[in-house]
Amino acid sequence: MSASAAPQPLPTYVTLVSGATAGVVELMCLYPLDVVKTRLQLQRSSAGGAAPYRGVIHTLGRIARDEGPGALYRGIGPLLLLEAPKRAIKFGANDFWGKVFRPLFPGRGTNATHALLTGCTAGATESLVVVPFELVKIRLQDRAQTHLYRGPMDVVRKIVAESGWAGLFRGLPATMVRHILWNGGYFGSIPLIRSYLRPPTNKRERMQNMLFSGTLGGFIGTVLNTPADVVKTRIQNTSAGPGQQKYRGIVHGFARILREEGPAALYKGFLPKVVRLAPGGGLLLFVVESINSQVRHLLGPPYI
Repeated sequence: MSASAAPQPLPTYVTLVSGATAGVVELMCLYPLDVVKTRLQLQRSSAGGAAPYRGVIHTLGRIARDEGPGALYRGIGPLLLLEAPKRAIKFGANDFWGKVFRPLFPGRGTNATHALLTGCTAGATESLVVVPFELVKIRLQDRAQTHLYRGPMDVVRKIVAESGWAGLFRGLPATMVRHILWNGGYFGSIPLIRSYLRPPTNKRERMQNMLFSGTLGGFIGTVLNTPADVVKTRIQNTSAGPGQQKYRGIVHGFARILREEGPAALYKGFLPKVVRLAPGGGLLLFVVESINSQVRHLLGPPYI
């Protein structure tokens, strides 16, 4: 979509539907890499002995061999329930806040600063919804804890019994930082990336530009938010009981991981994470923009 065309923004409900559809497509294609990422992030460095997981391919193979292929989709249940509303909220909130902040950035087209502010605010909004689902997912993905739970609802019951309903929001600050950084990096970088690309002359080139800018935006967002994601994962995987809180918050978590394991530990699981979220970012943008484009043609002026 060129800046000169300046069509009327689509109704927010259209963005909600396209974001939800894109999220389900992306999840089903790339979820096993999320399991790998979680296993690598939970793996502690030790002075001796070989690490049980040594990279993306080794971890995928070991999980499939030792636990069966179904283990690569363990924990997907709560995420399937979450993914449609989560991605709907991601793109819907980005659309909503984009309209709110638009008067601050007069002019045609998408300003990179406007996109960055919008993305960060959308990330904070999204994080409020995803925390309980992320908590359940991580408990189910950790092999050391799988024997403790019979399924997603059992995780919820035990967390509530242990810590009350507030326990389902354990790790909220770290989750919020994670989403602010990823959404800010993703949505904020896409207009800038597109400004360096040759303007598309046909539909194929436009789709290629979307895939490229979304993939690179996903890479940038992942580089920015991985340390917060590692801390969030560690916080959510530990009990909130007395004497059991190894990581007492995002600042304490950062400091303890740095002190005990070194800076590299803050990027544990980066490879499977970026392998998922970089192309995932391209896939998300591609699906969303494809659906939105079709809706624009159906609705006609002033949306096209």
